[in-house]
Amino acid sequence: MVEKSSLPHFYSLAQSVSGLDKEPDLVHMEAHTPDGNVQYVTCRAQMCSEANRNHPFPGYIDISSLVVQDDYIFIQVPTSGRATYYVSYKREAFIQIKLPKYSLPKDLHIVSTDGKQVFAAVQEWNQNDTYNLYLSDTRGIFFTLAMENVKTTRGIAGNQMLDLYEVAGIKGMLIANKKQDNQVKTYITYNKGRDWRLLQAPTADLDGNNIHCILPSCSLHLQLQMSENPYVSGTISTKSSAPGIIVATGNIGAELSYNNVGMFVSSDAGNNWRPIFEEEHNIWFLDKGGALLAVKQPSVPTKHLWVSFDEGRQWTQHSFSSALLFVDGVLVEAGMENQIMTFFGHFSHRSEWQLIKIDYKSIFSRKCTEEDYQTWHLHNKGEPCVMGQKQIYMKRRPGNYCMLGRDYSRILSAESCICRAHDFECDYGYERRNDGNCRPAFWFNPSSVSRSCSQGQNYFNSTGYRKVVLNNCTKGVKEMYTARKQQCPNRPPKGLSLATKDGKVTANMGSNVTFVVHLDEGDSLRTNIQLDFGDGTAVSYSNLSWTEEGIKHVYKSAGIFRVTALAENTLGSDTTTLYLHVTCPVEHVQLLAPFVVIRNKEVNITAVVLPSQSRTVTYFWWLGNNSEPVITLDGSISYTFRSEGMHSITVQVAAANAILQDTKSIAVKEFFKSLLLSFSPNLDDFNPDIPEWRQDVGRVIKKALLQTKGDELSHPSSLGSLLDASLVTQRKARRNWPKGPGREKFGLLPLLLPRPEPPE
Repeated sequence: MVEKSSLPHFYSLAQSVSGLDKEPDLVHMEAHTPDGNVQYVTCRAQMCSEANRNHPFPGYIDISSLVVQDDYIFIQVPTSGRATYYVSYKREAFIQIKLPKYSLPKDLHIVSTDGKQVFAAVQEWNQNDTYNLYLSDTRGIFFTLAMENVKTTRGIAGNQMLDLYEVAGIKGMLIANKKQDNQVKTYITYNKGRDWRLLQAPTADLDGNNIHCILPSCSLHLQLQMSENPYVSGTISTKSSAPGIIVATGNIGAELSYNNVGMFVSSDAGNNWRPIFEEEHNIWFLDKGGALLAVKQPSVPTKHLWVSFDEGRQWTQHSFSSALLFVDGVLVEAGMENQIMTFFGHFSHRSEWQLIKIDYKSIFSRKCTEEDYQTWHLHNKGEPCVMGQKQIYMKRRPGNYCMLGRDYSRILSAESCICRAHDFECDYGYERRNDGNCRPAFWFNPSSVSRSCSQGQNYFNSTGYRKVVLNNCTKGVKEMYTARKQQCPNRPPKGLSLATKDGKVTANMGSNVTFVVHLDEGDSLRTNIQLDFGDGTAVSYSNLSWTEEGIKHVYKSAGIFRVTALAENTLGSDTTTLYLHVTCPVEHVQLLAPFVVIRNKEVNITAVVLPSQSRTVTYFWWLGNNSEPVITLDGSISYTFRSEGMHSITVQVAAANAILQDTKSIAVKEFFKSLLLSFSPNLDDFNPDIPEWRQDVGRVIKKALLQTKGDELSHPSSLGSLLDASLVTQRKARRNWPKGPGREKFGLLPLLLPRPEPPE
């Protein structure tokens, strides 16, 4: 039992994979970080404290993107605008997945990983209801296009399901529904997507009438939905113990339709098809596929089942209930000694569940002997070499009512074929042209593969082809199509790029910033790398390999820093620059503006920000009655007021996801007079240096002025007495205000007096 308190708060969790993870109780998870991000974390289930957690990927990942499947681990990394995916093969270091340059995926789903490569469905930037199917190399890094515009179907839960079906029992065989010219057609491949073709429709219907359906304008189309209920079969069924037998719901015509559908079966792996029912049925395999069981869909009540012993050519009807039953599912129990199947359903929508157990052992007359078997050669329209092999299977003769033995073996022999062109697909960066040959895509430079390797080392120079994974052909054109090992050439550095680990050009002051340096061309082991952080510090590395984990740096002040990388070897150099905005949250803003200004005369307004930041703060100024702000990067602005009256000024300061605001009112007059006031130096003893204190003192002064007649303003002693009394009354000072001489503090006080009349 896992202790709940030992695990961090996580989004998704996967258990260890035997043979790959060192500890059997290892847990893979997406875990919260205190700042709200997500990380990929591993730990042992009973020892998952912070000190015992490992971080196989150093950066943040997208929520619900972790996939742990067979030899592979996949994650998606948050970047600005584009999705970036990484893969770890057999728990090695993560490497960025390479899709064709302009695939620009909106969404990516891992379809399967059990064939020593990765099938991935990618929704491109211009797709809505279709996905492109991609296949990887063995390590899951380099992906090539296998089929465009594969149809999707929305499941019961609202999720999109790809119309792609992997045929059980025959490696490399898939069936897919492709959308083209506003029509959906069914295609089949025998070599993992290297070649696709339409399905040949049956030649006759259930009544024996000829069907005139000529390729390519007419073909057989199949529904490829997997059942979300484990006790019903879905619209297509195959079983690894019955290779070559495919039963599916479909229609004949120019495109896939959900009207006028029927049931079809193929006994030879999709080469030829026969109709078996005019209505939809659920299909189960009995006795390792030696017999087929068919029951009508749950929407139609029935009391009969149909069984076929000759791969769907003939069906016998059996009763399993005395009353009509809505069959919601069938459980076929595994095991040689237990030939039991359990029907469950209900007699009506208001009735209780009904369970009916059937022992179907009695329908077999005996156990099969050697004479009951025959050989079957897998082929693709007469071509005996499928996935580089001639495969011969042993199957029970159709119509023999015998039970397969415990030691029944499906594959009789598998002989490798001579390699031919169809055993090879286009390598990463190459596209198949109309002549069937693989040529470099317009965005791909074949010489780029050798650019990052070091002198004295070797690399594999692609011929434009790669062998289909799990293809077993030998000799023939294998040597001509296989990548050739060559020595790495020495090159000057070229294509130097610099970025942060998370792809952002902003950072918080005091946080760790990880820089990543990438070089397209040049000897990585003999190229010196220098990185100037722009704040007076720099580092140097003797070769690029020292920077693989990234270069970390902490900025101790805010600002915009010019970060420069230099790559240099004996043949040349290359440089690149990144401008990093380092910010810290704004803690305080104060708007400095005069109390009164003259109309039509420019005035300076200043916003003081704490802590002080250089060029990383944005100022939004609302001046007068303007509805839109003036935006500046400077903390000062000049403005001219055109009308008299009281005007409001507001400034908002934005930095590091924080916004603060201050507002002042300004009186705009045609004329005012400034009066020089002096203050005692000991006033500072009571000044806490906060805006509220200064505002309170200002109110005291204004109140004193209101009590002073205009002709008394020229007598400082009168004003001083009033100020002293006011300050004592307001408890703003704890001693009497000094009078008379000795005042060393001065201030200009604007007086809103009437404009003097001109002399007569």
